[in-house]
Amino acid sequence: MASDEFPDSLADVLAGVQRLIRRRLRSGMADPRLRGAQIELLRLVVTRPGIRVSAAAKELYLAGNSVSTLVNQLTRVGYLRRETAPDDRRSGLLFPTPEARARLRDWDARRSALIHEQVARLAEADRAALAAALPALRRLGRQLHEEAEGT
Repeated sequence: MASDEFPDSLADVLAGVQRLIRRRLRSGMADPRLRGAQIELLRLVVTRPGIRVSAAAKELYLAGNSVSTLVNQLTRVGYLRRETAPDDRRSGLLFPTPEARARLRDWDARRSALIHEQVARLAEADRAALAAALPALRRLGRQLHEEAEGT
């Protein structure tokens, strides 16, 4: 592969793997079916209960109205609870419901099992290559995050 093709190929592979993981996991999940952005928002709210809608939008690099739409969808299906911030009545605070926590625990357990199964099916050399690539992939992720944050 030519070196100028590598970045695009890497991006395509990473996106494709993520898409296939989500597709495989969705197939066995109970309704409602959740999209990637909904899962990302739920995961954020579970790790940071009480996060403001505006902070969630910034953290996920989404427009505020897009996050508001996701919040409305997830509230309607019983996965998020929105409360008015006591210091600013115009601002909403997000909290996960017990159903959301259970859904994410199930998702994470199923994702872990799927990845363990698939990685175990690879040849030892492929597993070693993937393990060796993890530090570089983490640095790439940090670099992308820092650039997005302007730091």
